[in-house]
Amino acid sequence: MANDTAQIHNDTEGMALALAWAAKGMHITAPNPRVGCVLVRDGVVIGAGHTQPAGQAHAEIEAMRDARQRGHDLAGATAYVTLEPCSHYGRTPPCSNALVQAGIGRVVAAMLDPNPLVAGRGLAQLEAAGIAVTSGILAEQAHELNIGFFSRMRRGLPWVRLKVAASLDGATALAGGESQWITGPDARADGHAWRARAQAILTGIGTVKADDPQLTVRGIETPLPPRRVIVDSRLEIDPGARILQGEPCWIVAAAESERAAALRALGHELIILPNAQGKVDLPALMRELGRREINEVHVEAGSKLNASMVREGCVDELLVYLAPSLIGPGQGMFALPALARLADQRRLRFHDVARVGDDIRILARFAQPVIHTEFTEHTEE
Repeated sequence: MANDTAQIHNDTEGMALALAWAAKGMHITAPNPRVGCVLVRDGVVIGAGHTQPAGQAHAEIEAMRDARQRGHDLAGATAYVTLEPCSHYGRTPPCSNALVQAGIGRVVAAMLDPNPLVAGRGLAQLEAAGIAVTSGILAEQAHELNIGFFSRMRRGLPWVRLKVAASLDGATALAGGESQWITGPDARADGHAWRARAQAILTGIGTVKADDPQLTVRGIETPLPPRRVIVDSRLEIDPGARILQGEPCWIVAAAESERAAALRALGHELIILPNAQGKVDLPALMRELGRREINEVHVEAGSKLNASMVREGCVDELLVYLAPSLIGPGQGMFALPALARLADQRRLRFHDVARVGDDIRILARFAQPVIHTEFTEHTEE
């Protein structure tokens, strides 16, 4: 519910509050984007809401419902929305129609919707109805909140985030495999928050054999728990592995085997995607995950699969936790081949560096996605 006493002095404050509301839907909206809406009249917030689970109300509808329940008239109010209002019939009717019918006087959108079914049509419809429209307010923050949705709409691919935890000298485990725990409890909790925002957690058979992980989210309520995806070219996984307990997994192999029937009988789905070398075709897997409406993929794997993912261009971002410790010879982050020339190194850009407890968290990106941050304003003539 909105706070009627909240004061909004400018568009930036209004959009910042809408983004805070959008974040409330972090774990419930997939495959739809996380969207927030705040309604303001005379500088006072009269309604607010965020997008509900797929098939239920979008943020604009929730905010208008909130305002009406509090007895407010919507005519002439300003709506701050973190993404362009939809203008098509999908699982729900168009939000642009509802805003026009409510008599909203002005709409401020952070970004255009990348969905080709919308892509500017929502704002155009509002303008045609005489509503003043502004876009481009806090666009970068809005993009970050829905980076996976934008990736899927624009590329047909999920946003892939690969997480590693290591000592300061780059070891993820001792040579014998012991790795619990290199980083501290704050970093581990933070890692679960990143798991929770993804729609799929991907690992490899090597990690399953070595660690027998569950790869579930702990400490955070996730009404839509991430799907666990296991890359297992030869279907070597033990049906008793802990990762196969609970919700069904997607097991990705290069061919069928005698274990396939047993795994299917347990409720798991097998995805067969071979490449020319008899391994799993990782780029094809990313396309398949996009087709299945996965917005964000969180990878937690060993050095071999990490290297394969990077080498085949399947990773957008590294999520690296560095502990203030030295381990010496041990297992590394990426089993990449040696380079003949330094000029061939894979370059990244530090997107964010923060301290988490006693550890350092680094977000580093291989390529910066296109973010449309230009400011435009349209008013009725």
